[in-house]
Amino acid sequence: MIIAPSLLASDHSRFGKEVERAERSGGDWLHLDIMDGHFVPNISFGPEVVRAVRPLTKMFFDVHLMCSRPHILIEPFCRAGADEIIVHVELGDQVASLVWKIKSLGKKVGLAVNPPTAIAEVQPYLDQIDLLLVMTVIPGFGGQEFIHETLPKIQQAEAWRRERKLPYRISVDGGVNFQTAAECARAGADTFVAGTSLFRGRNMRAAVKKMRQIVNAHDPALADLKV
Repeated sequence: MIIAPSLLASDHSRFGKEVERAERSGGDWLHLDIMDGHFVPNISFGPEVVRAVRPLTKMFFDVHLMCSRPHILIEPFCRAGADEIIVHVELGDQVASLVWKIKSLGKKVGLAVNPPTAIAEVQPYLDQIDLLLVMTVIPGFGGQEFIHETLPKIQQAEAWRRERKLPYRISVDGGVNFQTAAECARAGADTFVAGTSLFRGRNMRAAVKKMRQIVNAHDPALADLKV
């Protein structure tokens, strides 16, 4: 089970300190949302921010490219320190070559699916990826409300993983707080990207600990072990 604080929700005037705070607070991964103003209606940050904060932490860098032309960004972000690159299934014919490109650079591969997109679109790639990211809000802005209609997608992703005995992680991103993290864990998610509920809290360490406890309590696999 992975808790991944999302840097998008941090104080952008002090990225370095916020990255260090995420690690001190017990976060497992650091999630970095890269937005280009085209694929989504917002702009975040580029490879130089990743390069600047990479020496400050040993956390796994989970880089999510919400971009129309990710092929021009993959190498710069890999050189800057990304450990995993996530691209979107909505890119259609580009997906196969993007997956190949990321793998050729020795990085882990993630595939994201937006709320309006059918989960069936990811099926051809499940045996090629390390992580499936189910977006639980419409991407582009932090602080949105969780879309509960995405829960069946998580359940389906878990069913395919179990049936096909595949190792990909199931991640959720968007509106993830203590309550919705529990719902996602019950549905089969094992990786939880959380921005506002972690970075904006008064005590981030306590928030990470509480989310971890809640998720563990609702993980069906762990529940089976207890029996």
